[in-house]
Amino acid sequence: MNPPISALLFLLLFPLGAILCIIAKAPARPVAGIATALNLVLSLGLLWNYPASQGGFAYVMDWSWATLHGLPPIHFHLGVDGISLPLVLLTAIVSFAAIAISPRSIKRESEYYCYLLLMSLGAMGAFVSLDLFFFYIFHEFALIPTFLLIGIWGTQNRQFAAFQITLYLMAGSLILLAGLVALVMALPAADRTFDIVALQAYLQQHAIAVATQDIIFPLLLIGFGILVGLFPFHSWAPPGYASAPPAAAMLHAGVLKKFAIYGMIRVAIPMAHDGFLDFQLVLLTLLVGNFLYAGFVTIAQKELPTMIGFSSIMHMGYLFLGVACWNTLGVTGAVILMVGHGLSAALLFGLSGEITRRSGENRFSELGGLAKRAPLLAVLFSFASMATMGVPGLANFAGEVLVFFASYTAVIPLMAIVGIFGTVLTAVYQLRALKGIFYGPMPERYEPGAGGDAAVVGMTDTATVAEYVPYVLLIVASLLIGFMPFLLLHLVQPSVSLLPYLATQR
Repeated sequence: MNPPISALLFLLLFPLGAILCIIAKAPARPVAGIATALNLVLSLGLLWNYPASQGGFAYVMDWSWATLHGLPPIHFHLGVDGISLPLVLLTAIVSFAAIAISPRSIKRESEYYCYLLLMSLGAMGAFVSLDLFFFYIFHEFALIPTFLLIGIWGTQNRQFAAFQITLYLMAGSLILLAGLVALVMALPAADRTFDIVALQAYLQQHAIAVATQDIIFPLLLIGFGILVGLFPFHSWAPPGYASAPPAAAMLHAGVLKKFAIYGMIRVAIPMAHDGFLDFQLVLLTLLVGNFLYAGFVTIAQKELPTMIGFSSIMHMGYLFLGVACWNTLGVTGAVILMVGHGLSAALLFGLSGEITRRSGENRFSELGGLAKRAPLLAVLFSFASMATMGVPGLANFAGEVLVFFASYTAVIPLMAIVGIFGTVLTAVYQLRALKGIFYGPMPERYEPGAGGDAAVVGMTDTATVAEYVPYVLLIVASLLIGFMPFLLLHLVQPSVSLLPYLATQR
């Protein structure tokens, strides 16, 4: 007999129900907004009631789904702990913000909002699934609307960008699938299971042969690496984000990319730990490319959306560094930084779309002095820039500090120095963007009476209070975590400490 329904199921039913209502001709934007608002409220309730001090999984639901001949049984197994619950909350916040910043009038409106809801549903499902089958399927489910949103509602070079991102992410997904299948098939036939909890417990007692792990772990690393933009598998991301509608970029960069880091923490390193140790130096070498190569390339960008795309790739280096430490401090820092980066990346992509919509431009050479016409927009962008730079008092700082201390004590001190140098590069390109867009001389076409299309005379603070709510929500969430990091620390650390093979902190 299956156990009672978990509250987690409603995190999936709210967006699914909204999609069905939209298909039935209900007004798309209000319905999507209500569904994401309900998920946000429910996520806060789940976080409030989670027994953080003991860690482990809560709100568990385990339904027998299917048994196929020759394959392990598939279970619809849901549950969250202190590692996945912050990501559930991040998904809810960014989903609500993405719906809220979306245009009130857009072609094929019903399809557009259905696709955004499908992205949110897929991400939420991946984070709450405790069965490898659904863990993988939900993520793949979220990628399909990503391609469609870029291809149909994207901007410049949208068809090429959609085609490129499709090829890259399909390749990453197939490599990841090969690694997951190899992991399960490496077990004796009688002990094979897709259940993540059971699989981890079994492998702690009966580790796979090291030679086999040295095949499985690289497959998982490359698969997850492509999905998250690990150097040198990153080239799909910047043009994809630059062409995507702002809401789609917010959801993918802010939420979906965290699936790969979460997968490294939940599956790859605990279940193929000897393989991880053998390839740890390779991982550290690759993430240096995220810090240095992506950092310098970001400085060279001439358009705002592309710069933010490369910046997002660069910051994946911090997340991989925290995971590569594999100690309590590093993994805790990586989880907090996933939330912080998700908020700041979503905020930057949303504001980038707002700047482009109002000014008709996204090239730094064609922007300038906009703080005179839109001071509130300048303040919001300043907060987003400071969060990205890791300024104290914002969420990114709390995660980055933990990662730096963990890397100094657990891996190689040089890696901490490289990471800190990365923050210098971040400050360079982010302050350059802030200065180039909002300060300095204003192009003549933005002056009153200049005429021309560019006087998309929208370059003023004429937005209503409601239009600023999603940006303020993202900033407030980042400030809360930045000033009170214990809100997440007491939630994350007990669950991280339960992970197997954690290195002893010196």
